[in-house]
Amino acid sequence: MGVFTYEDEVTCSIPLAKMFKAGILDFDNLIPKIMPQAIKCVEILQGDGGPGTIKKIHFGEEIDAIDKENFTISYTVIDGDILTGGIESIFHELKVVGSGDGGCIYKNISKCHTKGDAQVCEGHVKSGKEEALALFKAIEAFVSAHPDEY
Repeated sequence: MGVFTYEDEVTCSIPLAKMFKAGILDFDNLIPKIMPQAIKCVEILQGDGGPGTIKKIHFGEEIDAIDKENFTISYTVIDGDILTGGIESIFHELKVVGSGDGGCIYKNISKCHTKGDAQVCEGHVKSGKEEALALFKAIEAFVSAHPDEY
């Protein structure tokens, strides 16, 4: 098994705690509401939303750890269409940090675990980054338009 790691970060003007609450803690409710074309629903298959929880979001996702005080979450994609081209699983570690200007920065480290000697193509990485950016921008726009919800 090989491991291909890539990092990405996105900045926004929304305060750290609001973005973490909307984009991480309320993801299951918010994303189907604001991007139904991307995710129609989120179903919890096992657990209570904390570490060990397995969710079905057009793919299987297991939450490995969540730290509300330090605004971090780590999770592993374990099933679904995203696992193509020899990819066995994808581990994500997401941290939301303050940006110093009242906004925040989403920092993501992703590790694609491949089957055997399979390679991760750049198109797969680019597509994943574009989809993540679209979700992030949709969350940012919603929180900006509804500041009292979070």
